[in-house]
Amino acid sequence: MHLLGFQAAAGLRGGVSIGEANGAPAAFFAEAGGTLYALNPGTGQQIWKIPVAGHFATIATASPRYYKGVVYQPFSSFEEVVGADPKYACCTFRGSVVALDAATGRKLWQTYTIDEAAGPTRKTSAGTQLNGPSGAGIWSTPTIDEKVGVLYIATGDNYSDPATDTRDAILALDLKTGKRLWAKQLTESDTYNTACSTPNKASCPEKEGPDYDFGQPPVLVNLDGGKRALVIGQKSGMVHAIDPDDKGKILWQTRVGAGSSLGGSQWGSAADARNIYVAISNIGVGTVPDPKAPQGYRMALNPKQGGGLHAIDLRTGRIVWTAVPKPCAEGRTDCSPAQFAAVTGIPGVVFSGSVDGHLRPFSTSTGEPVWGTDPEREFETVNGKSAHGGSLDVAGPAIANGMVFMNSGYSQWGRHAGQCFPRVLG
Repeated sequence: MHLLGFQAAAGLRGGVSIGEANGAPAAFFAEAGGTLYALNPGTGQQIWKIPVAGHFATIATASPRYYKGVVYQPFSSFEEVVGADPKYACCTFRGSVVALDAATGRKLWQTYTIDEAAGPTRKTSAGTQLNGPSGAGIWSTPTIDEKVGVLYIATGDNYSDPATDTRDAILALDLKTGKRLWAKQLTESDTYNTACSTPNKASCPEKEGPDYDFGQPPVLVNLDGGKRALVIGQKSGMVHAIDPDDKGKILWQTRVGAGSSLGGSQWGSAADARNIYVAISNIGVGTVPDPKAPQGYRMALNPKQGGGLHAIDLRTGRIVWTAVPKPCAEGRTDCSPAQFAAVTGIPGVVFSGSVDGHLRPFSTSTGEPVWGTDPEREFETVNGKSAHGGSLDVAGPAIANGMVFMNSGYSQWGRHAGQCFPRVLG
């Protein structure tokens, strides 16, 4: 992956964060394999490079968080997918977050979401040794609580038995030491790997979970009377508000959509002083015959399933308004109105991207669309080359100086790839 003319050793799944190293501006990011970098953002010159995560399946989907001279980087994993192989001894990965000195890359602490390393548990009928506990990866960027010096992270499911109380949970860690202060689990019985979705369920946990990870960070908000809340959407279709000052005590829970492994709320929500704005996926994925495909079929999207944006009152959990998703245009194939991408908010407007390629801004007061754009078409780029947009997923748009910057193109699950180029919208 090229960044500022710099070639990293592996692809990048997360974003880039800007901070300081030795008193000068620095860009921090992690490559897919778990190595962190600091670069000079003006020249692309490497300041430091530190390998952190040793497990072969490690990925860094979260952007690092820079705060007061420290870089905090969480790790997730693709071992949940590898578990589908009946010959694989699933599973040994544990989610973690590492704190590095921004100036030197020196490790200050690393905290795992599961205290004990995985060990042998049982053997499958084919004789494959299974291991656990595992999983509880961290897919999203941490949330900093300056008031009490705490780092909040949201975790995913366990991949194998035994289950732990730190998966599908919000964890509070001490910023300086990484010590776990409390954990609040919000979904029970969620132990899952992709073997559970195959005819050969050899490595599937004995009690199969629904795969309701948290793919987004909790949002720290202020309520009335000096009260505060951490508010977060989940793949279960639930939105939760918990009390960060009372060890995660539940304040309210509201259902805004059906849950599934690709359903519910995926990558990120946005909040203002009144509401949290939560986008819903609920994508429908099936298969259609395709003689050109090696397996004789290909994935196809349901054009009538998925999508929706909800504004939820921060104090009560009441749904204030719902923006009904627009259906796919007549004649479009492999299209879905599902709204996977992280939501971005500015005063008065909230932006939500969908798999059909549209980015739509909505009024935060009424939920009415302000305008819309469809990047899934041909564009002439600034360097004179032709490019094509595609499905919107994962990342939300960035907004600065009255401009909207977005990426377009995501091919997984039968969607349109595009060229993943940045778009600038006035």
